[in-house]
Amino acid sequence: MSGSSIAALAAATPYFQSNGGASDHSREVRLNKMFDNLRNTDQGEQDTLGAESTMAYLQSLGANLEDASLFIVLEIVQAPSIGEITREGFVQGWKAAKQVSSAVVDARPEAHQQYFSRLLAQLATNKDVFKKVYRYVFVVGKEKDQRALALDIALTYWGMLFSPPGQRWVTASGVDFFEEWKAFLSETWTRSVNKDMWNMTLEFAYKTMEDETMGFWSPDGAWPGVIDDFAAWYKKKTAMDVDA
Repeated sequence: MSGSSIAALAAATPYFQSNGGASDHSREVRLNKMFDNLRNTDQGEQDTLGAESTMAYLQSLGANLEDASLFIVLEIVQAPSIGEITREGFVQGWKAAKQVSSAVVDARPEAHQQYFSRLLAQLATNKDVFKKVYRYVFVVGKEKDQRALALDIALTYWGMLFSPPGQRWVTASGVDFFEEWKAFLSETWTRSVNKDMWNMTLEFAYKTMEDETMGFWSPDGAWPGVIDDFAAWYKKKTAMDVDA
């Protein structure tokens, strides 16, 4: 793809500063130029990166298309789907990105790559970073006309998120709750995964990693029914294991 490499993009978007930082307008102009250089001109849409261009861009930043790093970039640019990036999402997403110092991320490929690398390094340990990425996966992962994820798709995404470089759903003593969750859903759940179930699964995951006995859980609590069913299933299973 023409202009897809970091070097080519860098040459097309020279760095300059004004009064200590590029103005919003100049950054927007350069971000639009970056987007144009990423776009495959064989594709008709001027304001959309198709699947080939999107995947090439993700890889140019260092994202692995088979793990959670993929979703970091898609969240930054507010991609509408995994194989598509819009001009508006790309420009506005990178304009909104901030460094630790609250300084804007400069409109240069190297700066974008560095910003991505910093978030990637934090993904496994920073709950705020992980939660932001995790929640966006539901948005970017579902079909545009659907309100929920198919179970097999949700399990695939959970598998990517709950394994390195994401945050493992495993307790300090080694209880692999993601494997238990996956087994439970595969055995008992026949429905799709809606937004509430998706979001609350992460909240439940954090609770179980703090207390693997699930002392926090009560059947009268406010958890979704599927999580209540899982907690009851897991407690019964572990009790049987102890008795055996």
